[in-house]
Amino acid sequence: MQNYKDSDYALNKYSEGMVYRFADGIVEITLAGYLAENPDKTEADFRALKELSDSIYLKQVQAENKQTYKNSPYDELDETALCQAPSPEDFLIGVIDTREEAAWRQERLDAANHALDKLTEVQRRRYLLHHVDGLNERQIAELEAATQQAISKSLLSAEKKIKKFLNQLKNRL
Repeated sequence: MQNYKDSDYALNKYSEGMVYRFADGIVEITLAGYLAENPDKTEADFRALKELSDSIYLKQVQAENKQTYKNSPYDELDETALCQAPSPEDFLIGVIDTREEAAWRQERLDAANHALDKLTEVQRRRYLLHHVDGLNERQIAELEAATQQAISKSLLSAEKKIKKFLNQLKNRL
């Protein structure tokens, strides 16, 4: 075990005796020292105390680990995000980005609507059923009581018109 001397549990577990760390040093109670201090005790009593000492240290380490896992940096807590104020620069950049993003989204939405306006009503309906609602050609054919070939041709024609419109729009910009 790496750095076992840094852990009271490991230091106690891997030593022959019971180890206690104090601010000014480490004290180890050995079997011989225990039996000399307690002549009425046996080696089995010492082993039982050693096991008890090991289990106490283990519980202490487990409790510390549980608490450590509960600790979170302040910036990861959802509640603290509400307490933090962005810098003026970040706020201004965010406002500009949001406005530019909204304008960009609106331009794309307008372009999409104009492209859809170039389609016939049937092409538009089938195109939206396919690309927005996610229906395949067979499902659209069943829904409209048409052949799958007719749906396929209609979708292909719609896609060509949309591509042509978007290319013209792109060339103008």
